[in-house]
Amino acid sequence: MNKTDEIEQQKQYIEKIKQMNRNKTLKYTILTMGCQLNENDSEKLCGMLEQMGYERTENQKEADLALFNTCCVRENAEDKLFGKLGELKRLKEEKGIIIAIGGCMMQEKHITDKIKESYPFVDILFGTHTLHKFPENLLKALEEKKKLEDIIDIDGEIYEGLPIKRDSKIKASVTIMNGCNNFCSYCIVPYVRGRERSRQPKDIIDEVKELAKQGYQEVTLLGQNVNSYLRVEQEKNLLLKSTISTEQIDSAKLQEKTFIEPYQGVNSFATLLKALNQIEGIERIRFVSPHPKDFTDDVIEAIATCDKVCKLVHLPLQSGNTKVLKEMNRKYTKEQYLALVEKMKKRIPNLTLSTDIIVGFPGEMEEEFQDTLDVVRKVKFEQVYMFIYSRRVGTPGDKMENQIPEEQKHKRFDQLKALVESQIQENNQKYVGTMQKVLVEGESKNNKDLLTGRTDSNKVVIFEGDKDLVGTMQNLKIVSEHMWYLKGEV
Repeated sequence: MNKTDEIEQQKQYIEKIKQMNRNKTLKYTILTMGCQLNENDSEKLCGMLEQMGYERTENQKEADLALFNTCCVRENAEDKLFGKLGELKRLKEEKGIIIAIGGCMMQEKHITDKIKESYPFVDILFGTHTLHKFPENLLKALEEKKKLEDIIDIDGEIYEGLPIKRDSKIKASVTIMNGCNNFCSYCIVPYVRGRERSRQPKDIIDEVKELAKQGYQEVTLLGQNVNSYLRVEQEKNLLLKSTISTEQIDSAKLQEKTFIEPYQGVNSFATLLKALNQIEGIERIRFVSPHPKDFTDDVIEAIATCDKVCKLVHLPLQSGNTKVLKEMNRKYTKEQYLALVEKMKKRIPNLTLSTDIIVGFPGEMEEEFQDTLDVVRKVKFEQVYMFIYSRRVGTPGDKMENQIPEEQKHKRFDQLKALVESQIQENNQKYVGTMQKVLVEGESKNNKDLLTGRTDSNKVVIFEGDKDLVGTMQNLKIVSEHMWYLKGEV
């Protein structure tokens, strides 16, 4: 069955469940762990469930279905999942709540084995490559009352046309590719999400155009390594063209083998940015995450010249020491990273940078950790996402000797945190007295009398204003800074 027919079949399952739920008030909860890609997957799951007639609730006790979209990047996600499953056991016994678990963690055999052994009341297990079949699996669980496991180890396909229910009416995330080919030694992602697969340019452009029609102002492009968008597919296309005839290529397209259709001149990440920059209605374009080793000059040029592409660039560092970077399999040195930063600063006006840093990777010596602090001091990142190294079963890092004691990891983490926070205060000062273009997102979480929004550089700004400003761009004067947010005036 081809992908189009597969999605049509899943829509039929959605309709069957909708008919089963007619005249019933059924509710669901969803817990999403991990990255923005997981959040985007959860929006698709919510879209499917709400078309089936389920309503979302935050109260687990009133839910008829509990859904977990898991992450396996850090160990605390496992603890959180197992804790929640323990809480659900009584609800399963009392009202027969349906429990479904999907996402990256389900691609790890030792996790699924533990769930089947210790939590046999779970109804559905599905992996990252079978999310699109959730309606089919749910229907079987409802009709046949049996446990289902739908997990495949091979790289999955990209399926278009799934329903989606976004939390925001202003900002939206758009996945442009799935999987990763980098195999950083600390990271489990390539093993659970598979190799890189890019979406067709037309599908991405059409999705963003539709978001613009619906009034969305900002889109964030998602991928494990957005710089590699279309690279693998282009290489495969060249190989196909060099080895088979035109007739066979047409046949390959019909069989849905990897073949990227040209559309609006998009053949790389840089050209995709330029194409999306032309879409009326979209005011801002962000993207995560790029890889420093693949940050080509054409992408830098696109960021510099596309007025809608935000000048905040997330550039993961992970470590500032060349030896540690080699052990991490990051494929760049400290010097190359700093040189890239300098090149970007020279070409991109008003550039700001955010980053990811891992503290306590196996074998990291004190002087090597000091290299990380040195890079942080030199670059002066706008935001730093800091993580204590967490061993992941199945990765090379888990088997490395010289694992760093937890106490030492936490000590270094605190050092890094202190440095970053001192720089945030310094960086914030440059905003005071300036005019900033802010996308107004809604009421402040901490004060309903204030509105909140974000600058191009992703700084949170709170200010007094009428509620009808929500969803608009406003020029605000920044009057003060408060570490984690700025105060503005219309």
